[in-house]
Amino acid sequence: MSTLAATAIVCAVRAHGEHGAIVRALTQEAGLTAGYVQGGRSSRMRPVLMPGNIVRATFRARTADQLASLSVELEHSRGPLLAEPLPSAAIDWACAFTAVSLPEGHPYPALYGALGAVLDAVEAAPAARGWAVAMVRYELLLLAELGFGLDLAECAVTGAREGLAYVSPRTGRAVTEEAAGLHRDRLLPLPAFLTEGGEAGWADILAGFDVTGHFLVQSLFDPRRSDVLAARERLIERLKRAVA
Repeated sequence: MSTLAATAIVCAVRAHGEHGAIVRALTQEAGLTAGYVQGGRSSRMRPVLMPGNIVRATFRARTADQLASLSVELEHSRGPLLAEPLPSAAIDWACAFTAVSLPEGHPYPALYGALGAVLDAVEAAPAARGWAVAMVRYELLLLAELGFGLDLAECAVTGAREGLAYVSPRTGRAVTEEAAGLHRDRLLPLPAFLTEGGEAGWADILAGFDVTGHFLVQSLFDPRRSDVLAARERLIERLKRAVA
């Protein structure tokens, strides 16, 4: 019998049988971990097993290849945010994205910390600009952690580190305005906050989502995962309506 007790971020919940639920949660120690919660669909457990919630999770399994049984205690609820269109869309996407992208049982401590920080920002910020930059950065970090990182440190053509203005949609490498030349229409605009840090205006934030979205589709998601990408599209459409 193996046991893992850890603080975890609930990322995905799926009904199983008449009363149970299979939960995927992100832990710092073991990464994304799945477990079966008996009575997980009950009125008592539904408010606990919500994406974005922080729980104290105990996974117990007899063998390494067996789905663990899972018991949870709520540590922090983000349930009230799910009644608000923008925060709920942000939480849905960040958690679903994590749940379908990461292999189970591999620790990603940087992603655990970053996802927690994004969710904290969604909860604390009075407006979406307070967390939208963090969401773009989280998408970039997850790509990098899975081996699909973009190279935005220098120009792919000249090696220059200043004046980076575009990203190659094929290689994920940065290009300066001068080096882009007549090919700039084939490149993705590179918002300054992705290379220089700091805050960003809405035009740059949406451009950042365009960059990460291209590489998410290219590297991680095939057409069969259109259900997951739909959560991202809902988020971006709500952002666009909020700033229109």
